[in-house]
Amino acid sequence: MDDIVVRIEKILKNNGYKFTIQKLAILEVLIESKTHLNSKEIHDRLKDKRIGLSTIHRTLNLFKTFDIVKEININGIGYFELKIFSKDPFHIHFKCSKCNSIIDIKSKDINLQCLELKNKAEMEKDLDIYDIDIIFTGLCSKCKEEFRWQDQQKLEQ
Repeated sequence: MDDIVVRIEKILKNNGYKFTIQKLAILEVLIESKTHLNSKEIHDRLKDKRIGLSTIHRTLNLFKTFDIVKEININGIGYFELKIFSKDPFHIHFKCSKCNSIIDIKSKDINLQCLELKNKAEMEKDLDIYDIDIIFTGLCSKCKEEFRWQDQQKLEQ
């Protein structure tokens, strides 16, 4: 984690920004998180540090400017994940419509198909596409199993 922090601190300082204790705390939450977080969830995790929600919003926007984080918008809510050192050029997300969990879908085959689609769109429409956002919506395996169990219970009544 220290290496990531040092590299991000250098990026910000080289672009004229201070690397404050608040920025470090927000970055640490993102690094340690195993899930995608919205700004309120980040704020909740930093309650003891007394960092305001507006500071979190400004910091996340700054991080987006330098491609440190990626924002995934789902139903008008921005969820953030660390992007800067990702080995994947992009990945697809799945959002469960019942429990609201967000799951990364990482598949070489799917990524290749998406890149082919991107290249085709660029060629046909004379575009430069910099990013791809694909979000599948449905039921995760846990919620799907709950629905099956509930349906089974109804049949047995």
